[in-house]
Amino acid sequence: MTMKRSKQQEKKPSRLSLALKITLILAASLLICVTTYGMYLTKKVEHAAEQAYEPVEKRGETSTKRPTEVKVEPVQDNVSVLFIGIDDSDQRGQGAEGSRSDALLLATLNRTTKTVKLLSIPRDSYVYVPHVGYKDKITHAHAFGGTLATIETVEELFDIPVDYYVRMNFNAFIDVVDALGGIEAEVPYAMLEKDEFDRNTVRLQPGLQHLNGREALALARTRKLDSDMERGKRQQEILKAIAQQAASISSITKYDELIDAVGANMKTNMTFKEMKGFFSYLTQGVPRIDSLTIEGYDDMSTGIYYYQLEEQSLNETKEILKSHLGLTEGDINTSNGSSLAGSGSEQTQSESSTSSDQQ
Repeated sequence: MTMKRSKQQEKKPSRLSLALKITLILAASLLICVTTYGMYLTKKVEHAAEQAYEPVEKRGETSTKRPTEVKVEPVQDNVSVLFIGIDDSDQRGQGAEGSRSDALLLATLNRTTKTVKLLSIPRDSYVYVPHVGYKDKITHAHAFGGTLATIETVEELFDIPVDYYVRMNFNAFIDVVDALGGIEAEVPYAMLEKDEFDRNTVRLQPGLQHLNGREALALARTRKLDSDMERGKRQQEILKAIAQQAASISSITKYDELIDAVGANMKTNMTFKEMKGFFSYLTQGVPRIDSLTIEGYDDMSTGIYYYQLEEQSLNETKEILKSHLGLTEGDINTSNGSSLAGSGSEQTQSESSTSSDQQ
């Protein structure tokens, strides 16, 4: 009996040792898999970034609000990003550069406060287009001269530099939302809207809805029952919803789908290194995003519809954007097109009250 007890006692440590070994092997295997997948995603993002990279050469110093030798870095500087949504579908018969911009959103990012100012520019705004030398709808700038003409028009309008641009077509928008598993958005009224093929197939009901890519695109584009102003506000809310959903992705496999969604449907002048620099704004979750709007009015006096921007509202918006970028009147010299980045301080008290009035 003594011998049997001794053998059983000898077996217990052996079993514990085996279980520990199996656990360690599984943990090591999992770590290797996660690390390998992380490396795979990094390489995939880097490859996608290389495919999407499309620098824009500005035409001389007068077309930019920063000196040509100044190169901003998202981690170190306040920066601006122009999001350009275009419809280059076969139905419209235009290529990417020949299409009109269907959505224009300008974001300024303050590195000190990690805050974002987000402005939707009404597509029918009547503004000066430097590329052609006269005033027209801002949506036409892209058809006149592509990304460069759009950037120059926005810089001229707000007297600030556009450091980066992101141009996406409808396919990319739909795929991104679908890769995220959809988004939550408020639908203002019942609507039957066009899909990405210009067919009236998207039906939405009023209220908070969970939308897929096609539905989110329809909501972003519609303006039948309200105005360009309300359309711009919806686009801002949709962009916020996408940012929140991206920051709360529960499945790591969705990152793979998200990278594929962007693919060849996006162009940007950001390098892979610069893209990584923007991650600093997500270290504490989605940053505070303040929505801005420009007041204006409908104008049919010429027989063509334009959205005329109110001068006071435009000037207030300019000052908010300049302050958020850390640019002051002393830093900007529009006669020679140069500017210097400021300290990155947040807006003043007077600016804050202006921002609140606009929202």
